[in-house]
Amino acid sequence: MIDWGVPRAEDHKLRLDDYVLDMMPRCFEVVRRASGEDDLSILGYCMGGDFGLMYAGAFPDADLKNLICVASPADFEGMGLLRRWSDPRWFDVDRLVDTYGNVPAEMILRSLEMLRPLERPISFIRLWDNLWDEEYVYNWRIRYKWAQDQISFPGEAYRQFTKELMWGNKLIKSELTLGDRRVDLKQIRCSVLNVMAEFDHISPYEATKPLLDAVGSEDKQELHVRGGHVSLIAGTNAVLRMWPTVNEWLSVRST
Repeated sequence: MIDWGVPRAEDHKLRLDDYVLDMMPRCFEVVRRASGEDDLSILGYCMGGDFGLMYAGAFPDADLKNLICVASPADFEGMGLLRRWSDPRWFDVDRLVDTYGNVPAEMILRSLEMLRPLERPISFIRLWDNLWDEEYVYNWRIRYKWAQDQISFPGEAYRQFTKELMWGNKLIKSELTLGDRRVDLKQIRCSVLNVMAEFDHISPYEATKPLLDAVGSEDKQELHVRGGHVSLIAGTNAVLRMWPTVNEWLSVRST
């Protein structure tokens, strides 16, 4: 039986430092032991890509061979409505975290839905129009369950993420410090693939596009898809373009 040694996700005291400097290296070590392989490839979706960037920037000498960031915001000045809503002039992140501990999942979900407030009711109208189409109903239910399946955000990590990234934009500037390590994106040397959706309303194109210019890798490539945040990984774009491209890209870079 493997002792993962992973901090509890429900612990509101967890910081970004705990995930990037402690949990991720331990998880990677378990993967190495289980697979027998030394080289690592990370594929991160949305914020997962940011964590991949933080790890690669904090541990530039680690055995990270490939990093794939899918719809991952790097330049938070391009975060559109989410950045405006979290403006420190009217968003008191300290009061929020001190009051709730963990940021409620319901708040995370509703903030994303407010970006496109009509999207949810329209989806129900489309469901009604296609109620006798079993395949449509099945796909709708799967997608709806996935979208609604939010979890609470560890409070201290949320406070840090808001102040350091959303307000300070320190990730793209290579000014983020986690523990005793500076996250320097220019020190990233592994191969990097940046996958972006042109009409992404959660991780806007303006926030994802600057990623490749920020990393120091010589082998770096971008994939630009005319789609949205979800269709990028779970739609026609995903099946016909995104996943085949990722597969081909990895096939010549990882054994």
